[in-house]
Amino acid sequence: MNDSRTATAERAAQLLARPYAINGLELRNRVVMAPMTREFSPGGVPTADVAAYYARRAAGGVGLIVTEGTYVGHESTWASDNVPRFHGEEQLAGWQRVAEAVHDAGGTIVPQLWHVGATRDPGTGPVPDADVLSPSGLGVDGSPKGRAMTQDDIDAVVAAFAESAAAAERLGFDGVEIHGAHGYLIDEFLWEGTNRRTDAYGGDLASRTRFAAEVVAAVRAAVSPQFPVNFRFSQWKGGAYDARLAQTPGELEQLLAPLAEAGVDAFHASTRRYWLPEFDGSDLNLAGWTKQLTGRPVISVGSVGLDKEFMGPEGMAFQPGTTGIEKLLDRMENDEFDMIAVGRSLIADPDWPARIAKGEQTNPFSAQLLGALD
Repeated sequence: MNDSRTATAERAAQLLARPYAINGLELRNRVVMAPMTREFSPGGVPTADVAAYYARRAAGGVGLIVTEGTYVGHESTWASDNVPRFHGEEQLAGWQRVAEAVHDAGGTIVPQLWHVGATRDPGTGPVPDADVLSPSGLGVDGSPKGRAMTQDDIDAVVAAFAESAAAAERLGFDGVEIHGAHGYLIDEFLWEGTNRRTDAYGGDLASRTRFAAEVVAAVRAAVSPQFPVNFRFSQWKGGAYDARLAQTPGELEQLLAPLAEAGVDAFHASTRRYWLPEFDGSDLNLAGWTKQLTGRPVISVGSVGLDKEFMGPEGMAFQPGTTGIEKLLDRMENDEFDMIAVGRSLIADPDWPARIAKGEQTNPFSAQLLGALD
């Protein structure tokens, strides 16, 4: 091993291996497995293969696993019968086995709770007659799709998130993550491009944050005070990569402050390239600004260890190359953010954390790896 590679490995071993805690949950290191939809759960039930898949990443050194998005118990979000659900007796029994397998491998795990909103197409999923719901009956591209949610719809979806969170604690999970990113339902409320409501849930940024804050508050009330509640958000949307919720740090604070007050313990700031500055005049990325503005623990993410950013499911056919993590280590050394989530690199190599710390070559990602849970 050459001197520079040795030095990088030593820095990685030091910086990534530091323990960390979220609301009392002790994590053995700073490496998080990013949520990635895999669709290997027929009938919404995670199988033994799913349990083994996550357990391998825990055994490989991941400190915190965030599961793939799991549907909450509302029929309007069930877009695929192969995406796992966090609702239903058989589905929850499968998830309990997943949590036990990860714990046996020495890891911690939180389910990501998800409603897909207007990204679901009419007539799809296990309940094809269910309405497509969104804040204003609009898709991410601004065209009409489905229908705008009524107050009863809003109340039912908020309750579904809370019920799934309570189930996660009951099953022995270590916390939950609320999916408020990437153009799905919660994000559709946050973004002015999809939220044209004129009631209390629409208008200025503070009003557009109301639905997300109600979900967080309901989840917080449904679990014990020491149970971590994380919230994932993004500027970009699937199919609208240049979209922005906040143009300035001040606007970002308007967005995040109500969520922190509602009970978010940690934020997961989703970007496609973690090394890019978020606002002019500062090198801080979105996670860095989030930490500075809220004081909460923050997870960063975005093409760690790869030389091409994520382009969505339609762009997964290309094969990125592996690259160094020196820029990541610089930012972690400066405490810009607290944890780093790794996505495709962990699909390619369950032992990525251990290999990085030893300075060993990691396995490259390719689209072929998506065909099985290895």
